[in-house]
Amino acid sequence: MSVVDQISENLIKGKAKEVKELVEKAIQEKTNPADILNKGLLAGMGLIGERFKKNEVYVPEVLIAARAMKAGMEVLKPLLASAGVQPVGTVVVGTVKGDLHDIGKNLVCMMLEGAGFKVVDAGINVEPEKFVQLAKENNAGLIGASALLTTTMTNMKSVVDAVKSAGLSGTIKVMIGGAPVTQAFADEIGANGYAPDAASAADLAKELAGKK
Repeated sequence: MSVVDQISENLIKGKAKEVKELVEKAIQEKTNPADILNKGLLAGMGLIGERFKKNEVYVPEVLIAARAMKAGMEVLKPLLASAGVQPVGTVVVGTVKGDLHDIGKNLVCMMLEGAGFKVVDAGINVEPEKFVQLAKENNAGLIGASALLTTTMTNMKSVVDAVKSAGLSGTIKVMIGGAPVTQAFADEIGANGYAPDAASAADLAKELAGKK
């Protein structure tokens, strides 16, 4: 089994220490950094995402795999930059104003990183204008807004409206998700997409970024 396949396999098992060591080994063996990223780390995280969607693995396994991916990425990041490997896109992710839930948002951030995106975590209780400001500052093409309450999900419309007011509807796409959110609600408020879970959010982001 190649070292890249070993990275993927150990990541799926959530073995952070092994993943880090294998990434270091792959670098010593002069493996292409893009291959380490795409065929090793992202391939493993992609498989976890698929299994998560099918309910074959659950949140704890995803968190452990994401931690293993982070360990590998820490070693690899400087090399990716010098090799000119670009992220597939940049996404600003946050929980909307009035909502203090962050578990779902954190999972989405991990899945997006696992799909090769640069993620700007806006945190919780985020004002609509803050989403837009962060998107502009980071040259992000996507905003991901999360809400866990029926009372706060109405604030997602404010995010869509803030993007429109800034004249950025053509440049920045808004995707939404969270327990009470539906596709019908996304259509109603003019969001560009809706995802029912974190793994689907990563797929949707790729679609919206034109990388799928």
